[in-house]
Amino acid sequence: MNLRSQVVGCGAYLPERIVTNDELARRLDTSDEWIRQRTGIGERRIAAPGELTSDLAFHAAERALLSAGMKGGDLDLIVLATATPDNTFPATATKLQARLGMRRGAAFDVQAVCAGFIFALAVADNALRLGQARTALVVGAETFSRILDWDDRGTCVLFGDGAGALVLNAIPATGRQYRGVLSTHLHSDGRTYDLLYVDGGPSSTGQTGHLRMEGREVFRQAVQHLSEVVDEALAANRLTAADIDWLVPHQANSRIIDGIGRKLGLPRDKVVVTIGRHANTSAASIPLALDAAVADGRIKPGHLVLIEALGGGLSWGASLLRW
Repeated sequence: MNLRSQVVGCGAYLPERIVTNDELARRLDTSDEWIRQRTGIGERRIAAPGELTSDLAFHAAERALLSAGMKGGDLDLIVLATATPDNTFPATATKLQARLGMRRGAAFDVQAVCAGFIFALAVADNALRLGQARTALVVGAETFSRILDWDDRGTCVLFGDGAGALVLNAIPATGRQYRGVLSTHLHSDGRTYDLLYVDGGPSSTGQTGHLRMEGREVFRQAVQHLSEVVDEALAANRLTAADIDWLVPHQANSRIIDGIGRKLGLPRDKVVVTIGRHANTSAASIPLALDAAVADGRIKPGHLVLIEALGGGLSWGASLLRW
């Protein structure tokens, strides 16, 4: 029997503390206007002291399971995408597994920075297709505020904290219009490693370090690679941009989002944009945006949804889902 992954629940969580552009402008050489014009960001959420990535992931997972009508004990796979784990090891996903009451299967992290959620989705989808699991939780969760240099206006204004999650069930694949994950497409290029990285780690400095980025070059790479992988996903499914109901992109920069939307010929009201309220939450940004669009009724069963992201590595990917 051919199996496919169907999305049966989604959920999200944001920390309570809101940091506006005006608050940052009081201690940095920047302004609300400067940040909005260049990025589209108006505010971001910041985790409270002692609030960990696993905490954010747990709240998002609980809400996703509730929307699916399930409990943690129903899961047999958790794949958690994060670049900001609670500890160097073990995987943050195992803390989530225990807290949710999942007693079978496996839980582990994947790390592809801002593209992490698509990589995690691909891993879970493959496991369900192969019959290695029946029900999977895919989570993107980040506390990027912990790795930012808050004196660097070129990076600290861009990022925020948050988490989002999807629940997937393995179902028989029947007909061309089955609902679920149609395909995922993953890429990376280690030659561009130094364009977006954290200047530390257990093996190099013994300390976490801070995020460093060559913003202009990352922007150029993003436009090129995301355009290519979107075309790849559409071609693999014999679809065109006209078939897409919703583009849910990684929320990194409003100009990148607008550029991809224009390339696809999609009107702005078919592109889900949450960057103004969430900023760039790395691996959490796509599931946060998905949850927002499902909650307000934009994404409906049967809609064709395209997601795409690029992050450090550089790593990038896209996926097509029939909701």
